[in-house]
Amino acid sequence: MPIIQSVDRALTILDLFDEHTRVLKITEISVRVGLHKSTVHSLLKTLQHHRYIEQDENGLYRLGMRLLEKGQLLLQSFDIREIARGPMDALSGKTGQTVHLVIRDGAEGVYIDKVEGSKAAIRYSRIGRRVPLHSSAVGKMLAAYVPEAELERLLESYDYSIHTPHTISNKSDFLKELISSRNAGVAYDREENEAGVRCAAAPVYDHSGQITAAISISTMTSTVGDEELAAFVLLLRETAEQISRGLGYRPR
Repeated sequence: MPIIQSVDRALTILDLFDEHTRVLKITEISVRVGLHKSTVHSLLKTLQHHRYIEQDENGLYRLGMRLLEKGQLLLQSFDIREIARGPMDALSGKTGQTVHLVIRDGAEGVYIDKVEGSKAAIRYSRIGRRVPLHSSAVGKMLAAYVPEAELERLLESYDYSIHTPHTISNKSDFLKELISSRNAGVAYDREENEAGVRCAAAPVYDHSGQITAAISISTMTSTVGDEELAAFVLLLRETAEQISRGLGYRPR
């Protein structure tokens, strides 16, 4: 099917905004998308009419409230969030650490819920944020259960971006890590995504026995040692099993 150019351009403009870029001038948008200012102005006016873009008193553009409304509708469709919330609260309460619930969307993980820990110093995550498969515990856990043929397609043009000296940087090492994670039933991020941060993730299964999400716990190496992390992992796995049972999963 052909790509509709005007729709493609409008969506490209929306994609310019993220946690690092909250507002933009029309000239900045024009440069970034490579379009004439008059064309960008027409696209922005259309997006503004439908409330996907807002313009403040200084003429700066930002994402509109319509996106929040649609995002909430999408999140409400994930019954897993409701089922997982109690166990996630309990895990965070017992450990004082931040707990995340993540699903896979193509070659990335997406945070769909989180509980901020009382002892947590980690603030980089947010609901809706995407994380790489190769450098995150949740990403590894989710990828570990992807069927071989699908995984091969997924990794054809995968970008093994290096975030720290510990980041896995190639397909061979990544596949070995996935086998290890699947066999252990738990995956780790050993300061691979962010220096000083270690995470562990466990799989969440649905009623059909398929992995539907991953739950993780994030810790700082400066405050949580190996022994304490191992104790947290036991609680993490119990929490994942509890959520899975809530989704109707029954081990054979």
